[in-house]
Amino acid sequence: MNFRDEQRRWILPLVLAALSAVGPFSIDAYLPAFQEMGQTLRANPVEIQQTLSIYMLMFGLMTLWHGALSDSFGRKRVILLSLMVYALASLGCALSVNIEMLWVMRAAQGVSAGAGMVVSRAIVRDLYDGAQAQRLMANIAVMFAIAPATAPIVGGWILYFFGWRGIFVFLTLATIGLYALCWRFLPESLPKEKRQAFAVGLLLKRYRSVLFCREFLALSLGLGVVFCGSFIYVLAAPVFIREHLRLGETDFYWLFVPGMFGMIGGSWFSGRVAGAWNLRRTLCLAFGVMAAAVCLNLAASGIFPQIRFLAVLPMAIYSFGVAFSMPALTLLALDFFPENRGLAASCQSFVQTLFAALCAAVVVPWLWHSRVSLALGMLGMWAAGFLLVYLAVSGSRGSRKR
Repeated sequence: MNFRDEQRRWILPLVLAALSAVGPFSIDAYLPAFQEMGQTLRANPVEIQQTLSIYMLMFGLMTLWHGALSDSFGRKRVILLSLMVYALASLGCALSVNIEMLWVMRAAQGVSAGAGMVVSRAIVRDLYDGAQAQRLMANIAVMFAIAPATAPIVGGWILYFFGWRGIFVFLTLATIGLYALCWRFLPESLPKEKRQAFAVGLLLKRYRSVLFCREFLALSLGLGVVFCGSFIYVLAAPVFIREHLRLGETDFYWLFVPGMFGMIGGSWFSGRVAGAWNLRRTLCLAFGVMAAAVCLNLAASGIFPQIRFLAVLPMAIYSFGVAFSMPALTLLALDFFPENRGLAASCQSFVQTLFAALCAAVVVPWLWHSRVSLALGMLGMWAAGFLLVYLAVSGSRGSRKR
């Protein structure tokens, strides 16, 4: 192995993991600053909340196109251009003088932030096969779980020392650094002779065939709804942490660290039982664990509201169940389109991110006024997700029998 190969062996995974973390980091890093942003920009809490909704809406829409663009114009070119747009948008957020300007800049962040997550998966598949690809994807998945937990902690301390604009300056500088690493170390994994013509009409036809499959849509939406059972707490974190738990801007780890450990633990356990457990056993345990977390959350919110530990423990348990179910539900949905799994994966992200954006815009402001209402929201998400998954699995078995 020469020096260049050795350099790629340890630097490339770090670069790809960092690219996949841009999206979740952009959601959570500025959550501790919501109150200060509202005061500076003279915006109410709902208007500040819409900066999340707009970001996630644009993020979801663009997940349908990042992969197709990289198939046509090259992986590295799409990533570098998206990082450039993201850095400029982050700087624009830092310089925003009113809430309308911040909305526009967050939309630009959303358009560009997802490219690294989508295209990095394609790069892994271009360069590696078998166990090596699986190990690299596992490392990226761990970074994807760690980023949302560390982002509000980092953001809280930047807010404490430099104010809310400092968070977006940090994102700008970090993106410039990541751009330099990608320019230097990221290979172009898709040669020109393997690129495809960018045909919008053909892509739209394929997207329609995937999104109109009832079982695929139910599985994708079911997983997205179940995930939002805990994600509503992330979206409501500024209110949940600072008002309900009466903690400060540097204390967001109370919510995000338990969730991170739950996600990592569920992912690890899913890998341990892969191939040994059937789908029914996997889903029964996953939804059973989530049900236990929902019951504990309702009890803690209504009976023991003064105990902070009980306020966050259900997040770890529920996240474990979500992460444990995620690989099985994801693969089951993708198996409906064995010839277009990449396209189906984009549609999955599109459906799930759009639902999360709807939660951020409508559901969370309706629930965040009390811990009990948030706990009831988790219950509703779990029940709706369970029903969707049950109907999808029953429908898929019926279609196979026929």
